[in-house]
Amino acid sequence: MENRNENSLATVSDKYGRTVNYLRLSVTDRCNLRCFYCNTCTDFSFIPHEHILTYEECLELIQAGVALGVNKVRLTGGEPFVRKDFVPFVQRVLTAFPDLDLRVTTNGTLLSGIVPHLHEIGLRRLNISLDTLDRKKYKEITRRDLFPQVKQAIEDCLLSSIQIKINVVAVRGVNDTELHDFVRFALDTPLDVRFIEFMPIGDDTGWDQGKYWSAVDILERVQELTPIRPVLSRQKNCGPARMYELPEGQGRIGIISPLSNHFCSQCNRLRITPDGRLRTCLFSDKEYRLRPILRHSRLGQETLKKVLMAAGRKKPLGYTLLERQGDQSSLCHRVMSSIGG
Repeated sequence: MENRNENSLATVSDKYGRTVNYLRLSVTDRCNLRCFYCNTCTDFSFIPHEHILTYEECLELIQAGVALGVNKVRLTGGEPFVRKDFVPFVQRVLTAFPDLDLRVTTNGTLLSGIVPHLHEIGLRRLNISLDTLDRKKYKEITRRDLFPQVKQAIEDCLLSSIQIKINVVAVRGVNDTELHDFVRFALDTPLDVRFIEFMPIGDDTGWDQGKYWSAVDILERVQELTPIRPVLSRQKNCGPARMYELPEGQGRIGIISPLSNHFCSQCNRLRITPDGRLRTCLFSDKEYRLRPILRHSRLGQETLKKVLMAAGRKKPLGYTLLERQGDQSSLCHRVMSSIGG
């Protein structure tokens, strides 16, 4: 596909002065893990295959985004590597949009033997979801005994010079006793370990106020374990995370606090689900249907861009949705695996 990075004045911006330059595109809702906070493990139905965007349609969406100023794209799932021909698709994106900051979020279980190839085709950044460093607990959280595969994937990435961010969903009573181990991991290894506050996303996904482990508590406990130094925002290039260097170690620690210390005023992203629905805020079920546009014979890039811009103008402030949550057990009904983690 031709890389049409148009020097257009058109951008995706909203009434709060925020401009979108980051697109999170989920290529599948399928996953080989069954983490309790991501989807229900009973009565769960996947999106029908015919509703999943084709790779060509994904490329069309990226092209529209790039024309509107998007310079960063993250490919997510589900687990993106479970989808057939995902690696060739990554290569197609990198070839079509050489100036794009392309990243992939994965659980790391399916990277065996392919990490050198990912580096060879130009992929330089991976986010790996890993909520525990204990094999037995990993199996309890994910319902799969695949911790050795993830550990090997991390080692392979480090050898291939692929930058890694480890994403840890922080859950009290589940992994709060492992903070010392994660800090030690960051001290000993040149990667980022980022703690993400557990969020009430999706129906029946285990949310409980008693499991909430606040960013404030995490940060206080990290400071008890090792000296830290805040990374200046203009230097960090790490999205919503507040990052901290470790003067006595090789890596960094990050805190992502969507509940206790929201970052809505700086939010610069849009999400597209595997079935082509645009979500302007993770906490809102408001969606804009892009698949019919992509599959209409007389509609194309201009229509896509108009919808992206119109939706962007209505992008809400997520914390106002949090304030209205009240006693509801979740902020939105769609589970995380079908939104794009």
